[in-house]
Amino acid sequence: MVNDASSPATDRRDRSRPADHGTLGSANLNPFGDLHTLQHLSARLARGMRGVFEPLLRRELRSWAEPLVVQRFTDYRAERPEGLTAWLPLAMGTANRTGAAGQAVAVIDGKFLLELLDLFFGGSGAAPHEMPTEFTPATEALTARIGAMLAEPLRAAWEPLARIDFTPGHAEANPAMLADFDSEDAVVITRFGIASDHHKPVFIDIIYPVSALKPFAPSLTGKVHKAAEPDPAWRAGLTRAAMEVSFPIRSVLAEPMISLSVLMDLKPGDVIPITVGTEVPVMVGKDRLGSGTVGTSNGKAAIRLNAIRNIEHRQNEFGEMQ
Repeated sequence: MVNDASSPATDRRDRSRPADHGTLGSANLNPFGDLHTLQHLSARLARGMRGVFEPLLRRELRSWAEPLVVQRFTDYRAERPEGLTAWLPLAMGTANRTGAAGQAVAVIDGKFLLELLDLFFGGSGAAPHEMPTEFTPATEALTARIGAMLAEPLRAAWEPLARIDFTPGHAEANPAMLADFDSEDAVVITRFGIASDHHKPVFIDIIYPVSALKPFAPSLTGKVHKAAEPDPAWRAGLTRAAMEVSFPIRSVLAEPMISLSVLMDLKPGDVIPITVGTEVPVMVGKDRLGSGTVGTSNGKAAIRLNAIRNIEHRQNEFGEMQ
C-alpha cells in the first residue's frame, strides 16, 4: 500500500477480525475498486496530522496512514476496544451542493483526550487511573477544538479531488447517538498513527460512509486526476482583491551627468542644467510601461501616454529573464 514503508510493523494496531482491504467483496461493500486514490489522500492527511497534534502534545511527532479497510459499521464498533471513546461527526459540505454532502466521523480514544486535557492545563499528560464513563464539558470543548483543527488538513488533503469543507459537530460517547449512521452501513475506515520516541503510538480513525463517497466516485476510481475546479465565488473574490492592488508609477525626466570634481564642489544655490526630451519613459515598479510627453492637466504636472509597450512582448521578455 502507499504507506506500508512509512510505519514500523510494531507501531501498527492489530485488527481482531478480517476486513475488506479495498477489494470487491461478496457483499459488495466497496463499489470503488482498489481505493488507491483514497489511500493517497490519507497519506496527505497523515502529514497534516502532525500540525494538529504537535502543538497539543508539545513534542515532535511522526505520523502515518494505515491501509484502508471497508466493513460494516457494526463490525467496526465490535472490534473497538472497550472504554470511553469520542465519536466526532464531521459534516462534508461542497460549494456546488446545498447542505451537507455527507458526514464523516473522527474516532478518538478517550484516554488520549484526557492526556491532552491534562497537558492543556499544565499537567504532565497523565490520564486518570480510573477512566470516567462520560466526558466533562472541558473534554468536550477540547474535542471540538481538535475537530476544528482537523478540518483544514482534511480540506487540503481532499482538494486534488474535490473542494470539501469539513465542519465538526457535537462529539458523542455513544456511537448509537450518531445521526446518518446505521449499523449495517458500509464504511471506509482510514486509520492514522501518531507517535514520538519512547511513547506508545496513538491511533485516530476517520470513517467515511460509502454512501457519502458515492458523489465523488468518478474521482476516486479515476487513474489521472486534474486539479479541482476553482470555486467561482472564490475566483471572483480573488479577482476583485487583485484589481485593488496599487502599483507605483514614476517617470524620469532627466539624468544629467557631472564629474566628481563638480559633484564635490556643489553647494546650496547651485544650478544643475537639465534637458527634458520630447518623450520620457513611464515606469511601473522596475518595468517600463511606455513613454509619454510632459505637460500639465488641471493645473498639475502630468504625462500624456504616447505609447504603451505590448503586453505579450513584456511577458516574453520576462520569460527570457527567467
